[in-house]
Amino acid sequence: MSTLLDQTVKKMRWRLIPFMLTLYVLAFLDRANIGFAKQAYQIDTGLTNEAYAFGAGIFFVAYACLGVPANLLMKKFGARMWIGLTTLLWGLLSASMAYADTDWKFLTVRTLLGAAEAGFFPGMIYLTSQWFPQRHRASVMGLFYMGAPLALTLGSPLSGALLELHGFGGHPGWYWMFVIEGSLAIAAGVWTFMYLDDSPQQARFLNQPEKDVLLQQLASEESTKITSRISDAVRNGQVWHLAIIYMLIQISVYGLIFFLPTQVAALLGKKVGFEVSVVTGIPWIFAMIGTYYIPRYSDRIGERRNIAAMTLLVAGIGIGVSALASPLVALIALCFAAAGFIAVQPVFWTMPTNLLSGAALAAGIGFTNMFGAFGGFLAPIIRVKAEAMFNNQIAGLLTLAALTVVGAAAIMALKRVPASPKVAPVGDIKLANN
Repeated sequence: MSTLLDQTVKKMRWRLIPFMLTLYVLAFLDRANIGFAKQAYQIDTGLTNEAYAFGAGIFFVAYACLGVPANLLMKKFGARMWIGLTTLLWGLLSASMAYADTDWKFLTVRTLLGAAEAGFFPGMIYLTSQWFPQRHRASVMGLFYMGAPLALTLGSPLSGALLELHGFGGHPGWYWMFVIEGSLAIAAGVWTFMYLDDSPQQARFLNQPEKDVLLQQLASEESTKITSRISDAVRNGQVWHLAIIYMLIQISVYGLIFFLPTQVAALLGKKVGFEVSVVTGIPWIFAMIGTYYIPRYSDRIGERRNIAAMTLLVAGIGIGVSALASPLVALIALCFAAAGFIAVQPVFWTMPTNLLSGAALAAGIGFTNMFGAFGGFLAPIIRVKAEAMFNNQIAGLLTLAALTVVGAAAIMALKRVPASPKVAPVGDIKLANN
């Protein structure tokens, strides 16, 4: 049985992880590419720093409010239809950013884009919990989470190169960046309808014995969870604790991401373009390495809390050092920061998925993600306000660093969540050497 289950998990990894990773690359690229357009876009449209910060963050308002109902709708209508429609819609809206040349258009499109993407990320976390046994989830989500640094490693030069198209066809570079990157998501939405299966029971790539052994394992794990009722999930103190932690993590993530190209440009003494975008991709290479190995290690030893806390602490220290050090040391510190705050997230998400089941899990993931979305909304505002309050640009980074350390302490304050068995993950897609 164990051999058959391992074989089944291996097949699912090869089938689902490349798909999930591709969609996350596109999703992250379409929500974060505004950071590359910042300088030229503000010059062309007259957008102020405060308006930019508000617009960058307003994405997360709709994203936060719709996360829970979106996950429940996905549970009702199926993953293939829901993820496919979501991807098509956010691709269209991302491309329409090319025409957001006034303040109100910018704010409107960013809000709608947040609404469109609301169902994607929590849907992917829920999808993982419905397909993969507990003992494999950190490593699976680690591979999925590599989409964020991969988007920023490959997407940084892509976005920078597209910005160099300034004047082509009579349009600014940011116009082409939004149109081309949005079109990639539209194509991925069409692919989703043809490729994805709704559940293990309907999986076209699994034979019946493989389905049976997988469903038996998943059913046995469901019986150990505390609740499957939505109301119990929302009232559970640990769920609230996890939600607050995730909000602090996302403040760290987006407080850095939305400003990283301009921060690197300042370190190099250059304007944002292809050269700066290549250097900006360096921290995300280290993030991919950390995101691959740290969740695998967590799966192997069956430990979540301490690993998550230490990983986030490293991120906080990295952000703080990047504000105070010389350009070379600051860039190295940013590598540790990016690795820390990306790698902590797949480990973090094993906690609610090991705690809840059924509709409670769908709602709990959406609820936790909602708090994270508020963190994304607050992040650029907190950074800009701290810089204005102290009249010093490093104040924003130091504030983010302090909040990240608070998040690490909050993880250590968690009650222990039921852990997965100690086991080496099997059948990994070889994105790095085993």
